[in-house]
Amino acid sequence: MPFKDHDPARPIAYLAYRALTTSVFAAAVAPLWLYAKASGRGGDLTHRLGRYPPSLFAGMPADRRIWLHAASVGEVSVAAAIIDALAHALPGWALILSTTTEQGQAVARETLAHRATCLYAPVDFIGAVNHALGVVRPRVLACIETEIWPNWLMAARRRGVRTALVNGRVSIRSIGGYLRIRPLMRAVLAGVDAFSMISDEDAQRVRRIGAPLDRIVVNGNAKFDRLAHAVDPAIRAAMQRLFCVPDGGPVFVAGSTRGDEPAMMIEAFRGIRQRFGDALMIIAPRHLERVRAIAERLRAQGLAYHFRTELDAGGNGRRAPVVILDTVGELSAAYSIADVVFCGGSLVPLGGQNVLEAAVWGKPVFYGPSMEDFADARQLLERSGGGVRVENAADLARAIIDCLTVPGRAEAMGRAAAATVPIATGAARKHAAVIRRLALD
Repeated sequence: MPFKDHDPARPIAYLAYRALTTSVFAAAVAPLWLYAKASGRGGDLTHRLGRYPPSLFAGMPADRRIWLHAASVGEVSVAAAIIDALAHALPGWALILSTTTEQGQAVARETLAHRATCLYAPVDFIGAVNHALGVVRPRVLACIETEIWPNWLMAARRRGVRTALVNGRVSIRSIGGYLRIRPLMRAVLAGVDAFSMISDEDAQRVRRIGAPLDRIVVNGNAKFDRLAHAVDPAIRAAMQRLFCVPDGGPVFVAGSTRGDEPAMMIEAFRGIRQRFGDALMIIAPRHLERVRAIAERLRAQGLAYHFRTELDAGGNGRRAPVVILDTVGELSAAYSIADVVFCGGSLVPLGGQNVLEAAVWGKPVFYGPSMEDFADARQLLERSGGGVRVENAADLARAIIDCLTVPGRAEAMGRAAAATVPIATGAARKHAAVIRRLALD
């Protein structure tokens, strides 16, 4: 039974959270508004206050709307796979996709605007989420991975909106923080209708922080489902021209680097260049604000570089041995020209990145010991022989040199890596089925 605003049984932990967020919002809204106006981003702030223009929803069926929320770029790829499945499962329903970050919104609008109405998510202030829900009027609100926003979910519950956590993830790193606020989590999760989790471990963790056991299912990782669509020989040919890939010179792509990993990649690349003098490294930070720091470190090490945005197919070809990928959405294309790949977030304790994004291109994949967020994909790669764990920069350089110098090893590892991708797919359809059940219930 939905809570009412006057319900005296509403948990004290949630009331405290609501009071805190109201106070923070009241103090921050004026400076944010001034900043938004000065920077020309008032429209973005309007979205974040839940005040969407009615034109966004013109023509939508009033009683057949599903709202998916994704935080950033990685979650948008999950949303895309689920949206594909929902288009078949619920034809004629309107799909709304919100994001938190600017990069996520940019990718959502570029890739999914023809399938979903894309907008920024409201901040988790009760006034903003209430206004947003009143305008969007979804039948189902499905939050992706770890997007647990107390005011938003509680407000949806009070309005009778069905709610779900899909492709749900509770990492080993975050469980401690959730347990410290377990009374709040238990109050919020008690009102969520379904938890469609990635793995058994995620299911156990969400249960520990307060999710009702009878609403939890395990349906796999939808992040893997659209990988096959990425493989296109034309992409590889275009990337080879753009990056002026050397004949015989190996290409090392270090993807989604985080923390101190760029320094480790530079160290490893220097070791690789001692054996392969014409090697090329393409380094892609997980967050674009890191590109300048990487450039400074390369200069300090005496390594010439280009930014990807300095290259074009019309003659400004690559000459330097390093390219910094300073664009959004091109990492998969860069993997297409790699001979070997390192997936970041794994030599630092941040849970890793999606190793199958490189595997689908038939590339040997290397990663560090911290792969908790993609343990299922790591296990598939290791069983097949397509992935190798390394411990540090020197270990990475040695492993890559071994891979590239033994005849046929890189190709065999790449074939084994690619063969794991079909095994990992199919989760998006299962998560969509959970949403469909709630929508039609």
